[in-house]
Amino acid sequence: MLEFLNAVILGIVQGITEWLPVSSTGHMIIVDQFIHFMADNKDFRDLFLVVVQFGSILAVVTIYFHKLNPFSPKKSAAEKKDTWSMWFKVLVGCIPAAVIGLLFDDFIMEKLYSWQVVAIALAVYGVIFIVIEKMRIRPKINSIDDMSYKTAAMIGIFQVLAMIPGTSRSGSTIIGAMLIGTSRYVATEFSFFLAIPVMLGASALEILKYFLDFGMFSASQAAILLVGMAVAYVVSVITIKFLLGFIRRNTFIPFGIYRILLAAAVTVIFLITGAQAV
Repeated sequence: MLEFLNAVILGIVQGITEWLPVSSTGHMIIVDQFIHFMADNKDFRDLFLVVVQFGSILAVVTIYFHKLNPFSPKKSAAEKKDTWSMWFKVLVGCIPAAVIGLLFDDFIMEKLYSWQVVAIALAVYGVIFIVIEKMRIRPKINSIDDMSYKTAAMIGIFQVLAMIPGTSRSGSTIIGAMLIGTSRYVATEFSFFLAIPVMLGASALEILKYFLDFGMFSASQAAILLVGMAVAYVVSVITIKFLLGFIRRNTFIPFGIYRILLAAAVTVIFLITGAQAV
């Protein structure tokens, strides 16, 4: 029962931090220092931390189902064409992360997953968010329809940086998109859409690797995964709606400040505990 409770806690953390540009990894490692989720089965824990994202993806699909659906009978032919164009832009934006992820996934897990890397990435990106907002870049792209394939590819390159733990996938893509000239709202929405194939692919890859190494899940493991995904789904719906409302009236500066404070918290916690692994 304790692991089910831990799955609920991690599902809440995932649902909030996946969409806010504050690094889900940074939060997960802090939480795990206290709850020690699946301490006797690190392989399943690592799988859970990836696959729980599936619940978050379902939240995006639910909220944006009409906008994402190119077959909707409520759309005109032109609107369906625009939807297909949007999906092609998303796929173009996912290519860099897919290629680099397949080539360097094991290296990144082995070499970069340390609390020092996470703390540095949290702080650096926090500063970048503050600097970008202070620059007051005038947006030239105010809808995804206005976005070119070249712009989508450039945002996809920024998404590659999210493979460094502590950077935040949404944070990397939003920063890249804003630097290129998209509005906060478009940068955020496109970040949501980019997550769909990236996170589905990551979940499928982790499940395949787990099955090849260890076989099928036990009944309790499957139940823990489902609980985590269900909680992540509900919390993600709430978080996404909050963020979309927040950025209509505010900048990302509060998130930048929060990231810097979180970096300090990660540093203090790991120095006190003496832990080395994240």
